[in-house]
Parts: sequence; C-alpha cells; structure tokens
Amino acid sequence: MHYPHRISKVKRARKIGFRARMRTSNGRKTVNNKRRVGRKVQVV
Repeated sequence: MHYPHRISKVKRARKIGFRARMRTSNGRKTVNNKRRVGRKVQVV
C-alpha cells in the first residue's frame, strides 16, 4: 500500500494560510470574495 504524502501543517499554513493570502493582492481578492458570498473565512 502506498503511504499518502503528508505535508506538515506549518508548511501548508505558510503556503495557503490566511496570512499568506493577505500578503498578495490576488489573495486578498479571494478572501474578500469568500466574505462576499457569506462564507466564514477560515482559509487553512
């Protein structure tokens, strides 16, 4: 059986976490789009 690839939670958070999203303008756009739809913004 193949063991699934497990990326560490810290690496994942640094790549696609909330603060990583807020760092770029496009990331801020995605967060605001989620807010506009009415989602709770929990990005990781």
